[in-house]
Amino acid sequence: MRGIAIYLEGGGDSTAQKARLRQGMGEFLSVLREQARARRLRWKIVACGGRNAAQDAFVNAVETDQDTFCVLLVDSEDQISTSPIDHLRARDGWALAGIRVDQIHLMVCTMESWLVADPDALARYYGKGFRKDALPPALDLESVSKADVARALEDATRDTQKGRYHKTQHGSELLRRADQERSQQRCGHCRRLFERLSAVIQAP
Repeated sequence: MRGIAIYLEGGGDSTAQKARLRQGMGEFLSVLREQARARRLRWKIVACGGRNAAQDAFVNAVETDQDTFCVLLVDSEDQISTSPIDHLRARDGWALAGIRVDQIHLMVCTMESWLVADPDALARYYGKGFRKDALPPALDLESVSKADVARALEDATRDTQKGRYHKTQHGSELLRRADQERSQQRCGHCRRLFERLSAVIQAP
């Protein structure tokens, strides 16, 4: 193996939006990036837009780049009770034939769950008018539905100068600022991503 490549859902349709998401996720995963560089492994994040586009790009990369450990990272959209790969096979109808279980990772239920895990970072970004008490208090944020996370973010940010949370306008910058350790503590599949990729990077 000569490198790690993460094929990521999100970023909108424009090149600029995808670049911002790639940079934001790069900072969020910077601990893993530095581990990879220390092992002289290439590190790449590809923001693909829609989830089907991410899946297509991932599968194509697995088939054509045998020297790279390719990872798919998408929202689960729903709460899950199975493995990530089985969840995507059932929900999205993706075959994912021949794919290793540690290549498939989910943001449960949505990337915003990882952001909500660090209320202090949100408060610093939005400033005056931000309502931290509107955010879900649950220690396990993966038990909170996508709709409830979205509603909480809207309620928490509606009176701020930056305005209500907007995924493509605010999400990438918030990823830069979020404490990944807090996200791992409150989102088990985030912790799984860090643990599995670290193990792959450190493997002999």
